[in-house]
Amino acid sequence: MDFTSIIGNVAALLTTISFLPQAIKTIKTKDTGGLSFPMYLLFVTGVTLWLIYGTLNNQMPIIIGNLVTLILAGIILGFMIKTQFSKKFKRRLR
Repeated sequence: MDFTSIIGNVAALLTTISFLPQAIKTIKTKDTGGLSFPMYLLFVTGVTLWLIYGTLNNQMPIIIGNLVTLILAGIILGFMIKTQFSKKFKRRLR
């Protein structure tokens, strides 16, 4: 493995695991009140595009890192969407 690949793999690992604590906290507490919906929506969209880019260019560090990041950030975004729909549904029932 050359130096460039090592840098790519380490970068992918670090950026991917950076979302793990937030994903775990969100799953445990189901609380997304302090998180920015637009930020997560833009981030998940960007990660999806990076995943497509990595796939088209057969770049495994980009593919693996962004796939795992997409799963973790997608879980958080899913909780945020669920929370928003629940709040709107409860308001309509009143």
